[in-house]
Amino acid sequence: MNRKRFGCWLPALLFFAGCTLAKVDVKVVSERTSLENQVLGTYNSLSEDLLLVASVRGVSPTGKIESPPRRSPEQQDATRALETIAFHADDLESFKRLGWAGENREGLITPFPREIPKSLTPELQAFATLYSEAEFRQVIGEVNEARKVLMLRVVQTNENFTAKDLPAIAKVFAKLNRQSSAPGTRVQADDGSWSTQ
Repeated sequence: MNRKRFGCWLPALLFFAGCTLAKVDVKVVSERTSLENQVLGTYNSLSEDLLLVASVRGVSPTGKIESPPRRSPEQQDATRALETIAFHADDLESFKRLGWAGENREGLITPFPREIPKSLTPELQAFATLYSEAEFRQVIGEVNEARKVLMLRVVQTNENFTAKDLPAIAKVFAKLNRQSSAPGTRVQADDGSWSTQ
């Protein structure tokens, strides 16, 4: 009798067991805060504006030369800032790999003493000899100034932000910069301590 009951339940068990093997789509909800989402959205729109300006044709379909769209001084500053960051991106990444620069908690780059590590790839070894101290400091200064311009532009272009929000925006930039940095980068925690990620 037990076998008979088991035989009746076996197809049902197999059916329900098969249901649990169905493909389940799990969507992970981002842990970003509302502030982070607003900052990211505003920053991404700045980047898109730069791409749009760069892709504007100088000649109309009828063959007439067109002047570029007018941009405010603030837009021009933000465009230059994005260009500066893009221009120095490879060098900055190498500075981080050498341990000469790190991402601080204010969203900026902190320089460290330029000691050449013993074990380096040949290309990184060659790179380490290219920059004088003054040139290294200049690159760090230009990147930091560009980052400050972009943080300020986020405030200027988002109606939800005021100058009082700059410290919070800087923290968001710091978090994003830490997350986008390669392993081995020096990063500063909110408490001011430094570690290598």
